[in-house]
Amino acid sequence: MTVASDTQPAESRYAVYPSLRGKVAFVTGGSTGLGAEFVASLAAQGVRVGFADIDDEGAGRLLDKLAGTGCPEPLYVRADVCDVDQLRAAVAAVEDGLGPVSVLVNNAANDVRQDIETVDVPEWDHGIAVNLRHHFFATRAVMAGMRSLGGGSVINLGSISAHVDFVGLPMYIASKAAIEGLTRTMARELGQDRIRVNCVVPGWVFTERQLTHWVTPEVREKLAQVQSLPDNVMPADVARLVLWLAADDSAMCTGQKWIVDGGWM
Repeated sequence: MTVASDTQPAESRYAVYPSLRGKVAFVTGGSTGLGAEFVASLAAQGVRVGFADIDDEGAGRLLDKLAGTGCPEPLYVRADVCDVDQLRAAVAAVEDGLGPVSVLVNNAANDVRQDIETVDVPEWDHGIAVNLRHHFFATRAVMAGMRSLGGGSVINLGSISAHVDFVGLPMYIASKAAIEGLTRTMARELGQDRIRVNCVVPGWVFTERQLTHWVTPEVREKLAQVQSLPDNVMPADVARLVLWLAADDSAMCTGQKWIVDGGWM
């Protein structure tokens, strides 16, 4: 993680975006994994970040990690993104505490595996709620604030799973495919207000959760075969694309999907 300053970043290998400094961002599912990387990377650019999650312990660890780094202290709001009222309240709390949101990162998701023979209706509905529904309602919650600012950037998290041969993830994959369609239509809906909507499509990202639960020797062998690049996709690789899409550097980019997969697709 690099910390932006008025002179130069702690590590000059990667970009600093002056247009981000002082902006307000809201990240769903920001306590751990990719979400935590987004929170840390945005804060390192001088962004005032609010994030919502139900993982209080993870949020505490992230806040402790960022304490004393010189970044603006992120604001954690406990909220279940499956509960639209809680989600709206979390956005309102961040806007009350930090100001209108100009960067929204719709990240929260759950890739728990399911058997299509046993999925019931409540499980299906929950899968859609956690992986898809909040993208729409979080975007709607920040629209007024973005309009007041003259524009904003909405970044939805898709997944390579909607394009390759994954199995055992019916609700997750259906949701991730739908996010790409939602991105396209919301970009059209909101473009006249200079609100940009893009979709980031990561490959198999080596988060702690993936390493603990899903990355087996067989997975590593498969990735070595399907990726063009030999390196693992890490959370920071995805976060650097999110930063660019959040910044004014991508001002004329909207309605697109941006792939970070080591050359798999």
